Amino acid sequence: MSGGQTKSALRSRKDLRFDIINYAILTIIAIIVIYPLYFVLIASVSDPSTVLNGEMWIFPKGLTFEGYSRILHEGSIWLGYKNTILYTTVGTTINVVLTVLAGYALSRNDLYGRNVIMVFLLITMFFSGGLIPTYLVVKKLHLVNTMWALILPKAVSLFNVIIARSFFQESIPKELLEQAKIDGCSDITFFARIVVPLSKAIIAVLALFYAVGYWNSFFDALIYLGDDSKYPLQLILRNILVVQNELASQFVTDVQSAEVQQRVASLLKYGVIVVASAPLLIIYPFVQRFFVKGVMIGSVKG
Repeated sequence: MSGGQTKSALRSRKDLRFDIINYAILTIIAIIVIYPLYFVLIASVSDPSTVLNGEMWIFPKGLTFEGYSRILHEGSIWLGYKNTILYTTVGTTINVVLTVLAGYALSRNDLYGRNVIMVFLLITMFFSGGLIPTYLVVKKLHLVNTMWALILPKAVSLFNVIIARSFFQESIPKELLEQAKIDGCSDITFFARIVVPLSKAIIAVLALFYAVGYWNSFFDALIYLGDDSKYPLQLILRNILVVQNELASQFVTDVQSAEVQQRVASLLKYGVIVVASAPLLIIYPFVQRFFVKGVMIGSVKG
């Protein structure tokens, strides 16, 4: 065997060892990430006593769909679902529009004072007014107990603005703007007809970032909302998880036994987690290709 073939064989063995170690590590990480989701799924259709006693590990035991049956007939859960969809849709739309506009404006070299503007914006990443001053501002604007209290205070994320700005700087050639101006194209027309169609990847990424944030948020609703009919789904889920004893009697009014109430409440807990997570798990595969492309292109260079 020649020297070149020997080196090739050694390199192949090293590659094989690297692949084995790499796949082993990725498999362990995948199990760590996926198993909790799988556990919640099978726990939602298992007898709660088997879950509490640690008898259920891989397959459901004491198969029951009572939890999902009660979820389907529980009006407050579906009202929370409707509210969450409304807040997520409206909030994400506002966030994406403002973020794209800000990111594109800050990417233009002809924006007067853009470096000064960036400095002022960056300060907000490290310093904030705090919860109490923010609440007082929201109250002064008469936004308390409205959906706008969940949307307007966080209408723009500077981190996402920086990602969008970097994307526009790297993906929209200056020559394209110069040629468009020669052809008589205004800035607004150039942005609407050229920039936006070329920015589908970053728009999808921003929409996903903001939508996940709204979908999983409960703290703002806990602070600003006092009307149960305006609660988002995650706040209802939080109440089920944290205040389970009280909600056992609230959601299971047709059962008198405290033991049975706790059993049904446990089923509701896992079932609502599955119902609340399902939409994002379904949507993500469809935007994954945009997500990877947008993050790679819009990454901030050092």
